[in-house]
Amino acid sequence: MASFFFSFALSLILILGVTSAQLSSTYYSSSCPKALSTIESAVTAAVASEKRMGASLLRLHFHDCFVNGCDGSILLDDTSSFTGEKTANPNANSVRGFDVIDTIKSQLESLCPQVVSCADILAVAARDAVVALGGPTWTVQLGRRDSTTASLSDANSDIPQPTFDLSALITAFTNKGLTTKEMVALSGSHTIGQARCTSFRARIYNETNIDSSLATSLKSNCPSTGSDNNLSPLDTSTPTVFDDSYYKNLVNQKGLLHSDQQLYSGGSTDSQVTSYSTSSATFFADFASAMVQMGNISPLTGTSGEIRTNCRKVN
Repeated sequence: MASFFFSFALSLILILGVTSAQLSSTYYSSSCPKALSTIESAVTAAVASEKRMGASLLRLHFHDCFVNGCDGSILLDDTSSFTGEKTANPNANSVRGFDVIDTIKSQLESLCPQVVSCADILAVAARDAVVALGGPTWTVQLGRRDSTTASLSDANSDIPQPTFDLSALITAFTNKGLTTKEMVALSGSHTIGQARCTSFRARIYNETNIDSSLATSLKSNCPSTGSDNNLSPLDTSTPTVFDDSYYKNLVNQKGLLHSDQQLYSGGSTDSQVTSYSTSSATFFADFASAMVQMGNISPLTGTSGEIRTNCRKVN
């Protein structure tokens, strides 16, 4: 009878997928009890000194998870055997916050050597960054291990682009096991952070479904040629507060990126955007739940991967 229950439980794990079975919110409670408080303190301090860092840390986790799972691969520097993800188009000249992760990692290595993975640091830091800017909290599942390689080509192909139409956005998230509803909720991370002129130039000069006064003001900092790296906030109303203003902006045709405005452009996601624009509580609950799902994308667990001692390089 016992063997029946064992095989039944095993088949259940195989059906449901080993990810949820192997990640746990209490993973470090005995091996590194101060892990979570150490990460939280460092993130809170980093965001207090530069509000933009909150968005940068959240984006690191997102760009990590979308390339071969949440495995810390985005943190690896190039080596002679592989080209890392830092120079991929979606990351070059824009992904940042590596120094904050380095600081956290060195503190954790002093506390509990080779116990807490870089992938888990990214997952916890993303949550703490959202909270630091006034957003929701959630319980982070832990136990991811770190990859021993990275992929420039997968970063170029798998991370959603600011030029994407709604159908391409839906496909990019579906490919990672995320629903359209989760895609719309996760897009709300654009309530914080900034974008480079090169990623919204075509929208402000060529598109008509944009508030004309917003387009005019954006052009002053983003000329039709040059100044590619000039920054503008993704949420012009409350750029450093995690709230539902992003969705209010979309309803008023004030989405900065083409991909943002696609969520409210006469398509299937309009009603969800409207819902979030009138209820931050609904957005917060859906965002928190979607972040847990995103954090579950293909983690390395058990004996796969390793626990890096330096997040920038393989042991």
